[in-house]
Amino acid sequence: MSVSTNNFKNGMCILYDGKRWIIQEFQHVKPGKGGAFVRTKLKELETGRVVDVTFRAGEKVDDVRVETKRMQYLYNDGAAYHFMDTGTYEQVELPADFIGDAAKWLKENDEVEILTADGDMIGVEPPMFVELTVTETDPGFKGDTVQGGTKPATLETGAVVQVPMFVEVGDTLKIDTRDGRYVTRV
Repeated sequence: MSVSTNNFKNGMCILYDGKRWIIQEFQHVKPGKGGAFVRTKLKELETGRVVDVTFRAGEKVDDVRVETKRMQYLYNDGAAYHFMDTGTYEQVELPADFIGDAAKWLKENDEVEILTADGDMIGVEPPMFVELTVTETDPGFKGDTVQGGTKPATLETGAVVQVPMFVEVGDTLKIDTRDGRYVTRV
């Protein structure tokens, strides 16, 4: 099935140049002279490399049907991440480099979305919000409560996020996994 560049959406999977790509960003541009075009940032599914590609406005490309499957993250053995389908108890093992950046948001027993395109697993999406415990951060000092002041904190998964000065080791925080932003203390 083909899709027009006018219908592009972030996260959409397309077939371009014989390879499958995820649209990470796109921008419609209408210059004063000449035809309109669509500037995109595409991530290749197989290799993870990101490229900038420009399409003519209205150009058609093939889209790839992407399906999601909810699975429970079990554990990481150092080389691979293990997931289980909670309905069938079927387990899958995915290499660490396949998981990529999503790994820093994975906590054992959390539910994740495994993305598949044409039957091939193409990615792992952590929950939109996760609750993680602070394992390391500098102490906040009295009077060091400047409005908007932040400090780095390391979470139980190894992720480092900017947090308000009052956050301490042992606090559980709600984090937005889309941009790694601190939401609130739980």
